[in-house]
Amino acid sequence: MYMLMLVLNNPEYLDEVLLAVESAGVSGSTILESTGINRRRLQRQVGAPFMAGINRLTGSTEENHYTIFSIVRDEEQVSVCIRAVEKVVGNLDDPDTGVAAAWPLSIVKGVKGQNGGEE
Repeated sequence: MYMLMLVLNNPEYLDEVLLAVESAGVSGSTILESTGINRRRLQRQVGAPFMAGINRLTGSTEENHYTIFSIVRDEEQVSVCIRAVEKVVGNLDDPDTGVAAAWPLSIVKGVKGQNGGEE
């Protein structure tokens, strides 16, 4: 079992990305609102009211990223999920698209249908 973490730079892609991950065989994900250090620094430098004004001018309704955590079966499913996400957001190696990372899990409990290391 692996933990797949996806950080979306553009929050407008959230629903499409969730559908892509689900279509790759992942039955559940946890979504957290998050802010990167550079965005936080910009907010502090120019001030929250200015950022709110910029968001109104650009039509953006959200300031933050979304971070998605999904427990996936194996490394192959990690790759399938990342490819599905990149079909939505573009190449994750390009600037301002997002970040993906995955790491192996030694124990998984509470995930329906998964025994991940404890048999």
